[in-house]
Amino acid sequence: MQVYYNEVGLGDKLIIQLAQPNGPIEIEDKNKVTVIKSKEEHENIVGLNLFDVKDQLDIGQSNGMIQLNEKQLSKINELLESEGINVNLNHYKPSFVVGYVQSIESHPDADKLSVTSIDVGEEDPLQIVCGAPNVQAGKYVVVATVGSMMPSGMAIKPSKLRGVESNGMLCSLKELGYVNAPREKGIYLMDEGHIGHPFSFELIKE
Repeated sequence: MQVYYNEVGLGDKLIIQLAQPNGPIEIEDKNKVTVIKSKEEHENIVGLNLFDVKDQLDIGQSNGMIQLNEKQLSKINELLESEGINVNLNHYKPSFVVGYVQSIESHPDADKLSVTSIDVGEEDPLQIVCGAPNVQAGKYVVVATVGSMMPSGMAIKPSKLRGVESNGMLCSLKELGYVNAPREKGIYLMDEGHIGHPFSFELIKE
């Protein structure tokens, strides 16, 4: 699940992406909610747009990618239920999480790529091929997990990069759509973090 809020750019609207649509979508407008469904997956709900958010939630000064707290999730679930929308947001995992770089190895067939082992709090670490020049073992990073979608619209899928499997993506602030992202190339590194916890712009230290 990915959640965005940008009042200046989009108005008082909360955008919630639940899944990547496979094929055409259809839109259903409720009172203060727009439901986005996949036509090819038995009308599976893939996204929600909530309007007049500040009338219903304490959203604070959020801007960009945000993490909903338990109180906000409860309020949204109540709103969805009142609109007859059968979705419980507590059942969805976050798409962008904090990971820990356990190890880095050279790619066997590409000088500018590294093969990393990333702990995201699951039973097994993720193997992610990364081209960032600043990736370091022992640092915390932002991981776009398989199934998520970048702000650019790029879908994150299992892939092979020059013959090596990669399951996710290590992200820069620019790739995450952060307004004040540095111009220098490289992923966003953190000295501390909570492995597997959702990432939001509130965690950024400038």
